[in-house]
Amino acid sequence: MDRQSCGVVPRHFALSQSCQICHSVAVFVFYTGAMSKNQNPYSDLPPTAFWRTGVAEAGLFGLKNLWSSPWELPADARFSTFGSCFAQHISRALKARRMGWVDGEPAPGGTPPDLARDFNYGVFSARTANIYTAAQLLLLLRMVAGEVAVDVPEVWETEGRFRDSLRPAIEPTGFASVAEAVLSRRAMLRGLKRAIEGADVFVFTLGLTEGWESMSGQPYAACPGTMGGTFDAGWHRFVNYRHASIRQALEESLAILRRLNPAIHLLLTVSPVPLTATASGGHVLSATTYSKSVLRAVAGEMAEDHAVVDYFPSFEIITGPATRSAFYEPNLRSVVPEGVEVVMGHFFNGLSLTGPARHGVEAAAEAALDAAIARDMKDEELACEEAALEAFNAT
Repeated sequence: MDRQSCGVVPRHFALSQSCQICHSVAVFVFYTGAMSKNQNPYSDLPPTAFWRTGVAEAGLFGLKNLWSSPWELPADARFSTFGSCFAQHISRALKARRMGWVDGEPAPGGTPPDLARDFNYGVFSARTANIYTAAQLLLLLRMVAGEVAVDVPEVWETEGRFRDSLRPAIEPTGFASVAEAVLSRRAMLRGLKRAIEGADVFVFTLGLTEGWESMSGQPYAACPGTMGGTFDAGWHRFVNYRHASIRQALEESLAILRRLNPAIHLLLTVSPVPLTATASGGHVLSATTYSKSVLRAVAGEMAEDHAVVDYFPSFEIITGPATRSAFYEPNLRSVVPEGVEVVMGHFFNGLSLTGPARHGVEAAAEAALDAAIARDMKDEELACEEAALEAFNAT
């Protein structure tokens, strides 16, 4: 076989039998030349950059370097925690390690731990209840900033009792009047402001893309008629928030947070807890995948675009192939304590608490922390309004 007979190899896919051997050799030489050591961006990557060594061979308990905080935080850094129900695991872990968890709205002095837990004190850094969507977060922050009047969001009446449409389950039996509900809302907003101003890191767990709004645009914490109020098809509408609107809500939320506390950082996570139910018209499995995918994409982009924003991969740790779903209860929804421990191990290992301490130890704060830990030990159940939707499952 001479050179001339193989001269057409680079330009032809349909080769004669006499040129196939020459073609194979030529292609092999071309690619082996390009794959020489240190000749491409993949050559010097660490083992964690490759699926085989980073995940498959590492296994669940060999996963390393999943997260490393880009921020040098003070040695006594303080954290405020809000968001969907999985955020409660983060607050409990911070309290259990006696780290700087901010309680902006503690229970009144002398309140027994059981009673305080029943009325949702010490669950989040203020009595916001679960904040499932970015739209809900933005509304609350706009109220704190004075951009929305405190009495504008609806108060629902059900059988002579009143529930705050922003947090319908915050009082076990509802409020006695609209005025009482608004008064409690004011206290919550003051607590939320304190939680922002007193924190180095505002941790927010994104939970859902699905939600409900009024025709005026007010987002609700739950669908009217499920935990209070009466559903009105002419006034209430289902919304499945898209990437752009979620991103915009988080951008505006970040701007308010930084205005209230110029030194604050925003740490985003995505809840690994699947949807209890979907109103999208599709299967709940597909709806869950859509919801978590969109939230994960938005969180990643926010972290890429803002130095004061980061993303912690709690979602990936719980749902990743290495776990083989072992971190879920038999209902394939609730996360088992062992899974939470693994998540929090990665969280604390990734923190950089190397800056000078900037917060003094306050006796009142220590007492509040002791009370919060006592409440957590008494009741391991999470406060999760969205889970109540299962009551409407007819089968």
